[in-house]
Amino acid sequence: MTEARRPTPPHPEQHQEPPGKTALMEPVPDHGERTYRGDGKLKGKVALITGADSGIGKAVAIAFAREGADVVISYLSEDEDAQDTARWVEEAGRRAVVAPGDIKSEDHCKALVKRAVDELGGIDILVNNAAFQRTYADIGDITAEEWDETFRTNIYAPFFLTKAAVPHMKAGSSIINTTSIQSRQPSPQLLAYASTKGAISNFTAGLAEMLADKGIRVNAVAPGPIWTPLIPSTMPAEKAAKFGEQTLMKRAGQPAELAGAYVLLASELGSYMTGAVIPVTGGEIMI
Repeated sequence: MTEARRPTPPHPEQHQEPPGKTALMEPVPDHGERTYRGDGKLKGKVALITGADSGIGKAVAIAFAREGADVVISYLSEDEDAQDTARWVEEAGRRAVVAPGDIKSEDHCKALVKRAVDELGGIDILVNNAAFQRTYADIGDITAEEWDETFRTNIYAPFFLTKAAVPHMKAGSSIINTTSIQSRQPSPQLLAYASTKGAISNFTAGLAEMLADKGIRVNAVAPGPIWTPLIPSTMPAEKAAKFGEQTLMKRAGQPAELAGAYVLLASELGSYMTGAVIPVTGGEIMI
């Protein structure tokens, strides 16, 4: 196994226009392309992953495929990154459905689930991972339109997708939401984003109770600072250069370092887990 890329800051100062591209990042994130090894934990399963073109979603797609799952790769418009994810899924011997579009639309969310069912035969795992964020120093700078976009991307979309997916899910299926350390330790500069992440944690807990009788497990992963295109495309260049240095590990996490948590929650390894939030934060405390 080759050594994972785990560089420590400072990184070169950098900025991209949203939503950002993986290839333009320095250093390029590690999604487990050369390091993740699967052994069939998700053999025969179908997973729908939002934000699967890059970052955490890409790492999860690669891991799920190497564990035996077919994958619907949901993303907004980053075609090059999404095609690269699909290539890794197919190299693992699994089927990939590339599905661009805006998950703020309930109709598009319904269409994503329909594609999973029609093209891959069903849906066993839903990973609500895609997110939108911007940084502001003053609440007066946040427009109502941006507040709405943040909530529609980060919490409405998981609601839309879950509502569409549950009728097709059998007992043993799994829903995994990506919350954040921001749900417990909100940064004032990320007011809208942090507010949605608190909502996602509560959505996870309530949904776990609602779906328990159906045998569908609902859990969440709470990342700390993770090196993804969201960072250079939404933070000032000087902050991106030092991103993650405040953690006990003195660095940002790599997307590959979260994949195992999602595999745990998606597979029989996590069969007695529902309503849980797993922190992967580099030592940032979530108690």
